[in-house]
Amino acid sequence: MDSLILGSSTGGHSLFTPGRSSWRSNDLKAVHFPSSSIGVQVPTCNSYSIIEKFYTKRFRQYIVKHHARGIQETSTAFQKSNTKFLVNATSGHPLESEPGAYPKTTGNSVKNALDAFYRFSRPHTVIGTALSIVSVSLLAVEKVSDVSSLFFTGVLEAVVAALMMNIYIVGLNQLSDIEIDKVNKPYLPLASGEYSTFTGIMIVTSFSIMSFWLGWIVGSWPLFWALFISFVLGTAYSINLPLLRWKRFALVAAMCILAVRAVIVQLAFYLHIQTHVFSRPAIISKPLIFATAFMSFFSVVIALFKDIPDIEGDKIFGIRSYTVRLGQERVFWICISLLEMAYGVSILVGATSSYTWSKVIILFYAEYFLIPLIR
Repeated sequence: MDSLILGSSTGGHSLFTPGRSSWRSNDLKAVHFPSSSIGVQVPTCNSYSIIEKFYTKRFRQYIVKHHARGIQETSTAFQKSNTKFLVNATSGHPLESEPGAYPKTTGNSVKNALDAFYRFSRPHTVIGTALSIVSVSLLAVEKVSDVSSLFFTGVLEAVVAALMMNIYIVGLNQLSDIEIDKVNKPYLPLASGEYSTFTGIMIVTSFSIMSFWLGWIVGSWPLFWALFISFVLGTAYSINLPLLRWKRFALVAAMCILAVRAVIVQLAFYLHIQTHVFSRPAIISKPLIFATAFMSFFSVVIALFKDIPDIEGDKIFGIRSYTVRLGQERVFWICISLLEMAYGVSILVGATSSYTWSKVIILFYAEYFLIPLIR
């Protein structure tokens, strides 16, 4: 900083004595204050104490002024920070000022991806498909030695190939019903926006190719034809092309489901185990006929029951299901009646069977007669 040049008289009356235009250099003394970078030259006379008091006062004013300015700037910065904190808090953003304060971890990303795919695959259809294939495969078992590693390998091949085709069918149905599912099933990945249309197309294409590839390398014609017919009917059921999208027509939709669930699954996968795994001649046994008849009733129930919760979206988009035409309650009790008929026949067959275990199983079926009593 610039030096302050201050003068004083020896008599102490005035700082500037008339007749003297300037101070001699030997009348001045340099003074430096430790707390400041200001260098001051002051006289060496008695007025030194007056000059010291004057400068001390000015220096204190300087310190107070800058200290007050620092407090004001700090207060302003705090207010800005506090305002930003409140805005983040009320808007639901992270409280930290840096963006991405809570970065997504790899564990959460994997968990979310698995959850989305789980919902996309429609797990109730996956479980039903797997259990039905295992059940019908056991119909081909004639003796204990048949339950071998060869049998389990054949069942595993059939289950994996069928599940991949199942994901293709339910995925294609979701791709065709995105707008409907926004009303009926907004939690599905395509309807909620978790999956893009391109992602859905890539998934269904990949799984259909893998299903056919596995069916081909296994070398079982019953398995391959089961996959092919399921592919054709599943595509015709859902895809929105001329003369297709059979789900718009209640009877045709029910026949598609019946053909796959009751006929294709029972006959084709039974023959896969019977002819390809066990290398036995193809025969149509009584248990197979019973399973096909029973699943025919059950498949009709599936076709009717699945539309009961979807009535709102089906009405909006012109899907003339039986639920839309007859009402939810009426369709519900039709389904109950069909189940009673199916299990009633099962009880009669079990009661007349020569196998003891068949008579025991009818006790399980009997519980379904209690359903109509629940009002």
